[in-house]
Amino acid sequence: MSTRTHSEPGRRTHPPRERARVRCTHARRDHAQHRHPRPARAGGGSSCLRAALGCGGAALAVVLVLVAGLAWVSWRSKDFPRVAPEEMAHRALQRSQEAYGVMGFERTLPPGVESLGISTENTLGSGFCHDGGLLGMEDKSVEGAYRISHSWALDRVPESRAVPGLRRLHRFLVDEGWEVTSYREGGRGRDGELFVQRDDGDERMSFTWYPDREYFTGGATVPCAYDPEWREGDAGPAGDDLRPPAFGPAPPV
Repeated sequence: MSTRTHSEPGRRTHPPRERARVRCTHARRDHAQHRHPRPARAGGGSSCLRAALGCGGAALAVVLVLVAGLAWVSWRSKDFPRVAPEEMAHRALQRSQEAYGVMGFERTLPPGVESLGISTENTLGSGFCHDGGLLGMEDKSVEGAYRISHSWALDRVPESRAVPGLRRLHRFLVDEGWEVTSYREGGRGRDGELFVQRDDGDERMSFTWYPDREYFTGGATVPCAYDPEWREGDAGPAGDDLRPPAFGPAPPV
């Protein structure tokens, strides 16, 4: 009896010898592909190179921008005008006098201070200006540069004068374009304070009221400047020997 071979529909069958030849042909083809692999697609290596160069160029650009920014900040930190200490002291006094008048104070304060933190005060001070270096991590004084500050204080200031006065001063300075860095109205036994600045902190003012002592302090610090009379070897910051005139509200215009 003959045996029939049933094939799956659509599947091609081969006699035994033919199947052997087919397997042999497939084996030779696989061996040839293994010995001679298909070459990589043209341009692949150059694409990787271009990508690497692009990333490196972008990183270099970022570094250059960062270095340029740091250099500008370092240069700006020493780019001060040449102004006499007397003129900068007058500017600081004007700032204090304006705030004093807005607060509503009327007393005239003599120069100096008898008892710091207790008596009235009207003094000028001078300090060095500092350069942070290219990376902003240094702290060295800039030769010939100085910064003037004026400090004043008033005793016997009750809450009824301090709180509304500080509120009024806060509104005034905001309207004048000052940046408020800290503000607390005070009252009911709590201290009152107002700290403002402008020009990235180059110019600052501060005001504090102490309810337990009924003591009010104020101060103004103006930007750094180079002393035109400075000579190499001069000791101390310029203007450290200045003495203010009597201090009070600004005269009416």
